[in-house]
Amino acid sequence: MSTSGADRGHPRRLLVTGSAAGALAAVAAWFFVLIGQSYRWGWNPTGALVNWLLAIGGGLLVGAIVLFATRSALRPVENLNRELQEITAARALDQRITVPEIGTLIPWLARTINVTLDRVFAGVARQQRFIADASHELRSPIANLRASLESSLAHPENVDWPETVRDALTDIDRLQRLTDDLLLLARLGDAAPPAGTPVDLAALARDLVEEFRHLRVHQKLHFTFHADDPVVVHGSTVQLERLLRNLLDNAARHARAVMDIAVTSGADGRARVEIRDDGPGMPPADRERIFERFTRLDGARARGTGGTGLGLAIAREIAARHGGTLHAAPNPSGALFIVGLPHGR
Repeated sequence: MSTSGADRGHPRRLLVTGSAAGALAAVAAWFFVLIGQSYRWGWNPTGALVNWLLAIGGGLLVGAIVLFATRSALRPVENLNRELQEITAARALDQRITVPEIGTLIPWLARTINVTLDRVFAGVARQQRFIADASHELRSPIANLRASLESSLAHPENVDWPETVRDALTDIDRLQRLTDDLLLLARLGDAAPPAGTPVDLAALARDLVEEFRHLRVHQKLHFTFHADDPVVVHGSTVQLERLLRNLLDNAARHARAVMDIAVTSGADGRARVEIRDDGPGMPPADRERIFERFTRLDGARARGTGGTGLGLAIAREIAARHGGTLHAAPNPSGALFIVGLPHGR
């Protein structure tokens, strides 16, 4: 975005015009005072001329002082404006404007602008990284699908078409889950915080646990469930259900035989959800990294059984938007995820 010379000169024209107007006003005021004095003591042409010249000189002096003071006061602001325009024109969001050591207001303004640039730069970098990661994740199933179909078309006589179609549907299902998660993340980032609708977190978790118990893929798992009744929080039922579902799905993929779910009301005014599994667990160094988008530990990368790498990121985003937290805690055996949410009032 460029700025024309006329636009850049507009503040300066306003400065000169204001200073000139101030000078003329001072001249006029002084002139009328001197004329009044001349009439009061008798008209004297020579004295009137001297008074007139004094009025003009004094007005010009006042105007010059006003112009100098105003220009000196606005020079740091003009410097800030020029540097900000250069950053904008060059799209150099990694650059920062110079903080002048003059007074308190101008340095405060410069630091505020730099903080804003920091946030803009971080947001743009995060968006670019997210786009790159999403493109990488989408490329793999698309490449698998294309290679399978091209190979089948090249040698149709040797193809097990039902098996080929099943493989294609697996890749399509992965693409669909990935695009659904990407869309949800975009909506969570753009939407306003959820309204304060009362939600019984204990009942919500109980229903999900019963659903998981009856899924054929999880019939080998033993679920234990404990909850205070009720545990009410404020927020979106749909989003909170997605949070719990993502955590349960993650635990069920890694558990060997047992999953333990507890929903309790803490004395600190927060609802607490704990989900444990007896799986391989995770190294301490990965307890925070797993909440980054598209992060999957080695054991979760199997095609068809691994997740999209977005489930835990979505769960933490939902918890944060409800004023809560989600973290992985130390556990002697397996993984332990703890959610903390403010109680409903």
